[in-house]
Amino acid sequence: MKKIGVAVIGAGFWGKNHARVFKELEETELIAVCDINGEKAKSLAKQFGVEAYTNVGKMLRRTDIEAVTVCTWSTSLAKEALKALKAGKHVLVEKPMAANSRQAEKLLNTAEKEGLHLTVGFLMRFIPGIQYIKEGIEKRTIGELVCATAKRVSQWPERIGDVGVVKDLAIHDIDIMRYLFGFDPVVVYAKAGNMKHKRFEDYAHIMLTFEGGKNAFIESNWLTPYKTRVLVVTGSEAIAKLDYITQELTIENAKETVQPKLPWQEPLKLELRHFANCILNKENPLVTGMDGFKAIKIAEAALKSSKTGKLVKLK
Repeated sequence: MKKIGVAVIGAGFWGKNHARVFKELEETELIAVCDINGEKAKSLAKQFGVEAYTNVGKMLRRTDIEAVTVCTWSTSLAKEALKALKAGKHVLVEKPMAANSRQAEKLLNTAEKEGLHLTVGFLMRFIPGIQYIKEGIEKRTIGELVCATAKRVSQWPERIGDVGVVKDLAIHDIDIMRYLFGFDPVVVYAKAGNMKHKRFEDYAHIMLTFEGGKNAFIESNWLTPYKTRVLVVTGSEAIAKLDYITQELTIENAKETVQPKLPWQEPLKLELRHFANCILNKENPLVTGMDGFKAIKIAEAALKSSKTGKLVKLK
């Protein structure tokens, strides 16, 4: 079986997970890791028996590296992803993909020009319960989709330092709402602010309105004493409730409540295997660079709405 030679840019908490999964997958061969912090890079490289780099450009000159994942700070994601694309590597860049939509658009254009895969780390899509709900919407087993509500709250994460809760947390749910509804929202209204942290917003309430008046509601914060990750999807025939953490899915209708037997699976492993297989088989990824771009545009609209106190219409 042919393996894809891969490397990880960023040796922090999430980069370590990427490296671990790549070592576990049959489809990939982890070649190297890179981080501006030499000690971090060496420690992670030693753990998995690969080469450490502090210079991305030098690492990207290796011809045995076909693809990279970018797991750096949010504000440097686009810069590192652009280097990799220009070096001819397929790229999975972690959310939020870029600091702003202009940077994201540049990544899209570069990937298209170079004929390379560009995907974004929206791993929630790979949770089996999400795929089950998506199928229920498409086959109308839950009836007509009415609305959806997401709650993603927790304490302040130590790893965060360069983006607020909208681009760090809520962006996951923005992507999921686009995916489940099958369309882009036409109007965004949001309230966000600071209760404990001065530099970035630490709470946000976002309403996305789709054609036909259907709505999605997103609550995100870094203020809650315990971690909650819940999605509720309301259809005309049934209500689906998914706990992202336990992956427990409940479907309720007028007659019964059922819990489909979906075995727990690690979303990151499903995501990175899918990334590798898309490259191997020349297939389009479940999450495209355009999905990342649109999610950032919606996040920016939410922040603009909060700042102005007005609805923001999306083109």
